[in-house]
This record gives sequence, C-alpha cells and structure tokens, in this order.
Amino acid sequence: MNAMPNHRLLHIVAAAALLLGAIGCGRSPYDNPIANNSQQPDKILFDKAVENIERHRYELARITLQTLINTYPDSEYIAKAKLAIADSWYREGTSSGLAQAEAEYKDFITFFPNMEEAAESQLKICQIHYNQLQKPDRDNVHAVRADQECRQLLLRYPNTVFRVETEQLLRNVQEVIAEGEYRVGMFYLKKGSFRAGVNRLQAVTDHYPLFSKADIALWSLGENYDRLGDNFEEQQIAAYRKIVSDYPMSTYVDPAKEKLLAMERESPEADPERFELHRHNIENRTEPGTMGKFWGLFRGKPNLGLAAKAGAPAMTTLMPTTPPSLPSAAAAAAAAVAPTADVTVETISGPSALDTEPDARRNPPQQEEEPE
Repeated sequence: MNAMPNHRLLHIVAAAALLLGAIGCGRSPYDNPIANNSQQPDKILFDKAVENIERHRYELARITLQTLINTYPDSEYIAKAKLAIADSWYREGTSSGLAQAEAEYKDFITFFPNMEEAAESQLKICQIHYNQLQKPDRDNVHAVRADQECRQLLLRYPNTVFRVETEQLLRNVQEVIAEGEYRVGMFYLKKGSFRAGVNRLQAVTDHYPLFSKADIALWSLGENYDRLGDNFEEQQIAAYRKIVSDYPMSTYVDPAKEKLLAMERESPEADPERFELHRHNIENRTEPGTMGKFWGLFRGKPNLGLAAKAGAPAMTTLMPTTPPSLPSAAAAAAAAVAPTADVTVETISGPSALDTEPDARRNPPQQEEEPE
C-alpha cells in the first residue's frame, strides 16, 4: 500500500484539529464579558464564572457568581454578576431555566434601570416568550406575553439600539395573535353566528392593520354586514372603502369598488403612504414550499413568513369588543332598574294597614311548652 503524502496528512490533521476546537469543546463566547485584565479577586471570580458559562457548566457558574456577590457586596462587578446569573439560566434553555431567567432579568432591571444592559435584559425577556410561540390555533399565552414585553421595551427605552429588532419581533408576534382571532371570526361566520364573527374580524382589522389577511377580513366584514340587514350599511361601506384606501395592492380592490358603485357610494383614493407600505410588505413575504407546508403540519412553531416587514406595530393590547346590535355594558347598566335607598314621605288618606291589622309587636309568638 502506498504511503499517504506528507502534505495531505498535514492537511487532514489540521482539519481535524480545527473541527475538534470548534465542536469538541462545545464552547461559545459569552455575550457580556469584562475586557480588562485586572487581578482583583472579584474580577477573578467573575472570569471563572464566564468560563464556566462558555463551557455550559451553568450551576457552577451561578455558585461562583453568588460567591462574588456575597463576598464583595461593594464590588464594581455586582451588576455584571447579576446579569451573568440571568444569562446562565437563559442559556440553559429549559422551561424552568427560562422562567428563572425572566425573574432574574426583571430583578436586574429593577435594581439597575439606567444601565445599558437594562434594555438588553428587557429584550431577553421578550425573546424568552417569542421563542416559545405556538401556532395560532394553539395556546397563545406566550404570544400575549411576548407582545406585552416587546411593547414594554419600546415604551421604556424608546431610543434603544434594539428598537428595529424589537419592532420586527412585535410585528411577528402580532401576526400570530391576529391570525388566531381571524380564524375564530371565520369559524363563527361559517357556523352562522354572524354577529360574533363580524365582531372578531372588526376588532382584528381595527387593531392590527399590518395583518397579512386584513384585506380578506375586511371583504368578509362587508359581505356579512350585508347579511345583518340595512342597519349595518354604513359599516359595510366602511369595510369596502378601507380595502380601497389602505390595501391598494389587494385583489379585493376592484370587487370592493364594484360593491361601492352598486351602493351608489364613491370609492376613495388610495393612500400613497399605505400603497408603498402595502407593496413593500407583499414583496417581502415568504411562502413555504411544498415540503415546508408538509412538515409544517408536524411543527408547533408558527409560519412567520407572511408577517409585515415594515410599519408601526400596535402599541396597545387587543381588548374584547361588544358585538353589533347588542347594548354596551354602560348602556345596559343605565337601562336597568337600579335599587335606591331614597326615603320618601307620603300623607296617608283613608284606612290603612295600621287601622285594620293588629300590631305584631304587641302579640309576640307563643313559646311552645316542652313535653314532659
């Protein structure tokens, strides 16, 4: 057998060494190290903890960091140590670890609200729930929490360097929430519960104008307001007009104009800003391929390819609304006959119960004698 040439042998050995260095040790750089080379004992403890985090020895890292906090309470590395504890739970990635990471990040924001890392901590809280998103037809608890935490970041730190990233996370989350509400509304309409259906779709189109199926929802609104009778003609017209003005790239624009013409109403002009926004979001949508759709049936994660890539996300919580033709809670309360504690005085004329009935107080009930 011929011996392998030396240069080929050297290449193989070098490649094997690089491979072992990359994946054999399983190390990844920590996000928030301290760059200086101080030999102070608290700095040494912090460096050891960072090394343990990089080697995925999270429990040992937390013990070291807690030792630093307890031994050197006045250390300049206290804030970094608390953040590193939260990061260790976050990188551990288990359900209990993520819950503990969220609690640690919230503590860090409470004690160090003015540090640059506070905004990053809020972003990590948002990502904790974002990474656990489920499909729109499943439990949306993490979608709701991600929506709340991402909005909190934008409201508390409006000038943060994470603003662009957070806005996109928020658009993705709101696409999932809106899709879930849309499916519920369409289910009610197919079932024949038109008031419940249009109530859901109206709330979705009003609150999430960036929703990828907002134009479809508006078309369904127009069709089903027509089924509810002439009293809802104005709502029907408003739905068709919104398609024409706010979603000018939609395939429902021409049918909506025909509906408005048949109802002898004018069609509005397309909003130029909405036109550019709608065009940009449509051009940047990504549809899953055939295999992607097939495997998507078995995945719990939602498809976010249709989510908007531009536009301001909703900055308030989606609140339940009252179905049309039903009185609001305030109106119902006003219409109800409420009890009153008012005392009135009235002059008695003619015979009354005081004249015809004996005073019960003068005839107390007889006590029965106990049998002997």
